[in-house]
Amino acid sequence: MDTDDIGLFGPGSVTWKVHEEPVLIVAGLRSLYLQALHPRAMAGVAQNSNYRADAWGRLVRTATYVATTIYGTTAEAEAAGRRLRGLHARMRATDPATGEEFRIDEPDLLRWVHVTEVESFVSTARRAGLALTDDEVDGYYTEQRRVAALVGLDPADVPGTAAEVAAYYRGVRPELRMTREAAETALFLTAPPIPWKLGPTARLGLNLGPPRWAYLGVAGTALGLLPPWALRLYGGLGLPTTALSAEVGVRALRLALAAVPRRYREGPLQQAAKDRAARLAAA
Repeated sequence: MDTDDIGLFGPGSVTWKVHEEPVLIVAGLRSLYLQALHPRAMAGVAQNSNYRADAWGRLVRTATYVATTIYGTTAEAEAAGRRLRGLHARMRATDPATGEEFRIDEPDLLRWVHVTEVESFVSTARRAGLALTDDEVDGYYTEQRRVAALVGLDPADVPGTAAEVAAYYRGVRPELRMTREAAETALFLTAPPIPWKLGPTARLGLNLGPPRWAYLGVAGTALGLLPPWALRLYGGLGLPTTALSAEVGVRALRLALAAVPRRYREGPLQQAAKDRAARLAAA
């Protein structure tokens, strides 16, 4: 029955183990800082979305898509993939360097987005304190090829181990650079408009309450968790202790989130997936 279909992964998968971590909100932001360094990918986003005007709506839609691929039924995950492929197929952008028009669903661009996302998820979870063996990390990358297939990639062309991811990054780094759009996007990611207005500054029309400072802490941690080569492309942001400070920060955040009751830190798709898994185990 579809109602008891476990989906692409399941309770025994490394994917479920990694995505159990609410601290992956930091990983999502880290991946966006990375993605902005690819001029062609950045042009595709800038020319086809209103992310500045609808930053939080875009974030919610992206998070829902990821949750559907991880915790939805197989049919739900495949339907989400079809919708995304259909959306991408209609989009074009102009290369800022050459003036060439290109499709934003080019395999090279899809692969860049996929790799930066999954590498951010698993590396952030590990640095936050989740115990993962090297074999489990490789297993995560291999499992995530199923998600890559949903957006139209050939799984055989997607890195499936940590060594393959490292080799992929080495190969793509000559294409990466700090452009004006990358700088503007990084600044926007670091200080976006906050939808909540709390504290005494709200009545002055300012947005400097607790949510702003909390978000700045998360953004700073995400930046500090970037690979050293990415930080160099951003102009060497941070002090030599940035990586260590970010790791301490993300571990502290993980501990804090662990204290939040499960019903508040698990989304409805995740809860539904666990219910299905429990029914299957009982059967």
